[in-house]
Amino acid sequence: MTTSFLKTRSLARLPEGRQVSAPEGEAAAPVAAPRWDLSDLYASPEDPAIESDFVRLEHVARTFENRWKGTLGKASPADLAHALQGYEVIEEGLGKIGSYSQLLFAAHTTDPACGRFAQSVRERLTAISAFLLFFPLELNRLDDAALEKGFSENAELASWKPYLRDLRVFRPYQLSDEVERVLMDMAVSGRNAWVRLFDETMAGLMVSFEGKEQPLGDVFNYMTDSDRKKREEAARAISATLAANNKLLVDITNTLAKDKATIDIMRGYPRPVSGRNRANMVEDEVVDALVDAVQSSFSRLSHRYYGMKARWLGLEKLEHWDRNAPLPDVQDRRLSWDEGKAIVQRAYQDFDEEMGRHASTFLNSPWIDAAAVPGKSSGAFAHPVVPSVHPYLLMNYHGRPRDVMTLAHEMGHGIHQMLAGKKQGYLRSDTPLTLAETASVFGEMLTFQSLLDAESDPKRRHHLLASKVEDMLNTVVRQIAFYQFEVQVHDERRRGEIPAERLGEIWRDVQTRSLGPAFSFTPDYDLYWSYIPHFIHSPFYVYAYAFGDCLVNALYGVYQDSPAGFAEKYKEMLAAGGTLRHQELLAPFGLNAGDPSFWNRGLDVISGLIDQLEAEPAA
Repeated sequence: MTTSFLKTRSLARLPEGRQVSAPEGEAAAPVAAPRWDLSDLYASPEDPAIESDFVRLEHVARTFENRWKGTLGKASPADLAHALQGYEVIEEGLGKIGSYSQLLFAAHTTDPACGRFAQSVRERLTAISAFLLFFPLELNRLDDAALEKGFSENAELASWKPYLRDLRVFRPYQLSDEVERVLMDMAVSGRNAWVRLFDETMAGLMVSFEGKEQPLGDVFNYMTDSDRKKREEAARAISATLAANNKLLVDITNTLAKDKATIDIMRGYPRPVSGRNRANMVEDEVVDALVDAVQSSFSRLSHRYYGMKARWLGLEKLEHWDRNAPLPDVQDRRLSWDEGKAIVQRAYQDFDEEMGRHASTFLNSPWIDAAAVPGKSSGAFAHPVVPSVHPYLLMNYHGRPRDVMTLAHEMGHGIHQMLAGKKQGYLRSDTPLTLAETASVFGEMLTFQSLLDAESDPKRRHHLLASKVEDMLNTVVRQIAFYQFEVQVHDERRRGEIPAERLGEIWRDVQTRSLGPAFSFTPDYDLYWSYIPHFIHSPFYVYAYAFGDCLVNALYGVYQDSPAGFAEKYKEMLAAGGTLRHQELLAPFGLNAGDPSFWNRGLDVISGLIDQLEAEPAA
C-alpha cells in the first residue's frame, strides 16, 4: 500500500497469506521441495523485455495523461469506459514488472543484487505512475448523478460500477493532486525504504544456537520441539538476537507509525484503522463487533484450551516457548512434498472436481516456491501477479502436518485469485482482505477434515484435533491480540515516540489478556512483537485473518448442513473478486456479517472442538 489514498497496485499489490510470523515447527533435516520458475513473467532481472516494457509503458502512460487529464468531467459514458479500459492495461503492465521484482526479492531477500533490482523497479514504477495519478483523482471528482446516468446509458461503463464504487469510498479523504503526487513520490525514499530495511534486516538475522549461527526462521522451528529444554534455549537465543536489534526495530516501528499518523491526520481519518477498513470495504462497526466478540470469548477459547494443554504437558504454568509445544506421546510424522501434495489435492478434489483440477494445475506447475532455504522470506503468501499470467505461491515446507495445512491455505488463495482474475480482469479482481482469506481458510478446513477422516489412531486424531484448535486460536485469538497491540501503539504514537520498554509492556498486556492465566511470561517475551512483519508491511491487516476464520467457520457449517449446490455458489463467490461486498457475497448462503450473532456462530465452532478435546482422553 502506498501513501496515496488509493490502492496503487502497480507499486505494491500486496501478497495474501501467512506473513504474520516466522515458521514454527520442530527442526529437522530439510525436506526436498520445489523452487518456482518466474520465467512466465521474465527470464531474469537482465531480461531485455523488462526495459522494453518500461519504455513502452512510460510512453503509453504519457500519452494517456495527455489524452485524458482534465477531460473526464466532460467525457461521454463510452469515452469514460474506454479510458478505464486503457488505464487497466497500463496498470496490468506495471503490475507484471512489479510482481516479478517482489517475487524475486521474496525468494532471495538477502541477495544485495535482488534488493537493488527491487528498489530500482519501485522507483521506476513510481515515476511512471505519476502520469496516471490524475485519473483516479479526477474519477472521484465526477458528479454522482452524472455517473449514475452514464451507468444506465452504457453497459460497458456499467461494468466498471463496482470498481468506481470502491474507489469513491476514499473521496472524503482525497487530497489535492499536488499533495497526492508528493506523497506518492516520497513513499519511495520514505515508507517503502523503511519497509525494505526491515525485510532485509529480518532476513539477515542470525541466531547463535547449539554452537553455530543459524537463520532466525530456522531457530523458530525449534519452538515446537518435543524437548522443553531445547525450546527454552531456542527462545532465549531468539530473544538475545531480537534484543541486539531492538533499537533498530523500535526506530522502524516508531518512524512508520508516525508516518501513518501524519498522513491519516492530513486525510481526516477518524481512527488509525479507518483507512484499512475502507480498503477492506468493511464498516468500522463490523470490525468492532468482531473484535468485541473475540475478546469476550478469550476465556472460553484460549484460556480454556491452554489450561488443558498445561495439564497435558504436566506443567503448572506455560512459558511462551510452550505455546506451540507438541502434545506428549505422539511422534511427529514427517511428510514428503509428494505426500503433502497428494493430501491437498485429494481434499480439493473431494470437495469439487473443478477445484481439484485447479489444485492439480498449481501442484504440477513450477508456480510454488516451497523449499526451506536460507535468505528467503519467512512465512507464506500467495501473490496474484496479473490475470494474463497466474498466481505464485511461497512457503517454507518442513514436512509437518502444519506445512500441509499452509499449502492448502495458500492453494485456496491461488485458486481464488485465478478465478477472480479470469472473470473480472486486473482492477476488478482485487478482493478486500476480509474476504481474501475466505478461500484459503476454507481450503484449510477441507484438508483438516480429510486428514482427520483418514486417521484411525485415537492418539493421532486427538493430536490433529488439538493442532487444529491451536491453528484456529493462532488465527483468531492471536490475530485479534495483534490488532489490539497495533491499536494501542498507533494511538500512543500520536502523542509522541514510544520507548522500547513501553512497546514491550503493551505487547505483554495483550498477550496476557488473550492467552490467559495458564501462561507466565518471562521478561524477554516483551521483545517478540518486533519480528512480526504485518505490523510493518500493512498495519491492521491482521484482523482479516480472524474475520476470514470466523466467516469460514460459519460458511463451512452451511456446507455441512446443505452440501448440495454449495460448491457452485462457492465458486461464484470466489469469481466475483472485488465486485461484490461481504453482504452480497454471503447472502446466498443465508449469512450476514453485520449481525452480531454471526461472529459468535464462528467462534462456537472453535469452542465445540475444545469441547471434544475435553470429552476425549488426552494423547
